[in-house]
Amino acid sequence: MRNQYITRHIFLMVLSVFLCTSSFAQKAKKDKVRLKANYVKIMNSEIYFDLEASAKVDGENVNVSKVELVIYNVVDEEQLELGKATTNMGGKARFKLKDLSSIKPDSTNTYNIEVSFEGNESFKGASKSLSFKNANIDAKLVTIDSINYVTATLVNKLTDSIIVGQSLKVLVQRLFKPLVIQEFNETDENGTILVPIPEGIPGVDGNLIIEVVLNDSDEFGTVKALVNAPIGKLIVDESTFDERTMWSPRNKTPLFLLILPNVLTFAIWGIIIYLITNLFKISKS
Repeated sequence: MRNQYITRHIFLMVLSVFLCTSSFAQKAKKDKVRLKANYVKIMNSEIYFDLEASAKVDGENVNVSKVELVIYNVVDEEQLELGKATTNMGGKARFKLKDLSSIKPDSTNTYNIEVSFEGNESFKGASKSLSFKNANIDAKLVTIDSINYVTATLVNKLTDSIIVGQSLKVLVQRLFKPLVIQEFNETDENGTILVPIPEGIPGVDGNLIIEVVLNDSDEFGTVKALVNAPIGKLIVDESTFDERTMWSPRNKTPLFLLILPNVLTFAIWGIIIYLITNLFKISKS
């Protein structure tokens, strides 16, 4: 009987140690972060990296927010730190470059970038490599036989050679989602595309902003060119944002709502002061 009692206690102690160890191991286990990085160049405008951090937690993909990512320019196996970016609540961050001259290419005229996450108490460290070459899109509006076209030439900037067989997308900018004109337009032997623009596309004051996009190329990243085209169907901007309306911000409050309440307030206080003054006169008389 005594041996059974001792055996039972030993078994419970071993079980407790096992459960504690298992619980500690589960708490110590860190999830792996997955990083995404995309290079974006807008002609005559911004150059930046779109970054994203996610992880699989308990079998579900989640965005990893508030983590610091370090961006390096890798040249001949040397890491040159460019700066840091912190992901937002959606797990995304954007790191802007002043221009491409602020980073260096390797001997093959390829830019090599590494995005690194050192890890924290919840997630393991991770890194993501990104390589791209410098490409330009020269886009403009032309009219041939009374038909409007956008023509664009894709050029490898570092070698000044045309790029053949790359697919360019043509869109018209819209507030929420661009309007696709033509999605797949491969550059010809001259590195050029020619895309007709349909008539009747509405634009404020008749102006359209046309995008020519090389989208997420393995070799060149994402490159955009913007073309201002005064060929749209004229529409008038009927927005009341700058007017004094009931739904405007308070610095645009309608004038009658400013004047009438103040007039009523001063009138009521005038009556109150008049009555108080008369009461003092009556009390003294």
